[in-house]
Amino acid sequence: MPIAEIISVGTELLFGEIVDSNAAFLARELAGRGVTLHRKSVLGDNLHRLKDAIHTALGRADLLLLGGGLGPTDDDLTREAIAAALQETPEVDPHLLATLRGLFESRGRAMPEINRKQAWLIPSAEALPNPVGTAPGWFVRTVWEGKDRLIVALPGPPREMHRMWREQVLPRLPLPGAALLHTTLHTQGIGESNVAELLGDLTRQANPSVATYARRTGVDVRVAASAPTEAQAQALLNPVREQVRAALKKWTWGEDDQTLPGAVQAALGSRTLGVIEAGSGGVLCTLLADQRGFLDAAVTQDHRRLITLGLTPVTLHDQGLYSEQAARELAAGAREHLGAQVGLAVVACTAGEGTGQTHAALDTGEGEARTFSLNWPGDAAQVRDRAAVWALGLALRGLRPGGWSA
Repeated sequence: MPIAEIISVGTELLFGEIVDSNAAFLARELAGRGVTLHRKSVLGDNLHRLKDAIHTALGRADLLLLGGGLGPTDDDLTREAIAAALQETPEVDPHLLATLRGLFESRGRAMPEINRKQAWLIPSAEALPNPVGTAPGWFVRTVWEGKDRLIVALPGPPREMHRMWREQVLPRLPLPGAALLHTTLHTQGIGESNVAELLGDLTRQANPSVATYARRTGVDVRVAASAPTEAQAQALLNPVREQVRAALKKWTWGEDDQTLPGAVQAALGSRTLGVIEAGSGGVLCTLLADQRGFLDAAVTQDHRRLITLGLTPVTLHDQGLYSEQAARELAAGAREHLGAQVGLAVVACTAGEGTGQTHAALDTGEGEARTFSLNWPGDAAQVRDRAAVWALGLALRGLRPGGWSA
């Protein structure tokens, strides 16, 4: 399978002023098309470092993708670096220049002379049209140390880069005939090291590969297989995927594009869900906002308001707001006072003594409410986020078919 490398260009990326979302996009695009990405790097606007990086990448990668540095100013150096690396001289392409001038004139402006460099080409480069910007890309075919190499230069703005990638680059790439298939299992309630222990030797094999990733909603496990044909890749993938599914069945809440809020909605069926949050700042309600089964919510830490929603003064006085009993009473209150068939409540302490102490409760009206407790210190944003995600996990375990034994 072909090997690719990505170089993101821009001092603003090095300084953290802009998040490099383009490299993540390209990595996903390559993986889905059977191209193996070996390296991603970020370089500032320095001609010598860019040239050296291109030299190095061409010695080990079949496809080099450069993002950014195609603007008109002196610190936009991607074209110069490619030309220097390949020892070719850039010249203004008349057709590109005419197109660029026309773009400015269509907006009632005269093209600044500084933009002429955006019409440059070297002999081995083909221009890639940019219908939503002024910077054409480059598609370069070259031979390096006796091996065919491709260099693709893409604009930095994601809107421009994504469109150019799909419309101009993909049709030109000699993509491999090999098939790459994968499934990602989403788990919650189990740590990454525990997942790895359950999977055992599966995580050490190469094809199919099994890898774990810590995510906001838990631990993801990606099972991927490659082969010359899709049928052969499927034959490799299926038995390993079933082993992973069986090993993690107790903790798995979904696969691939499924979301945790969506899984809760599916488990709700035709029932409605009411939510009361205290201390979690509405994060849980925000996660559920787009789900049709989400009926109503109350987000408050005001004691008087919480008492009208089901919290008893006795519990507030004796055990406090951030207690398991308070979560139970508020979950029941979500059903009674918000008019929902299922009540979910979360109470989270985000400051002072007890920071990180979180309790959630689920009341389905079928017996005693179920609860979970978590004590994991962190800053206020971390506590709120964990509280919301774990409350969703509690809801899913209590609502899905098979209930708590599933």
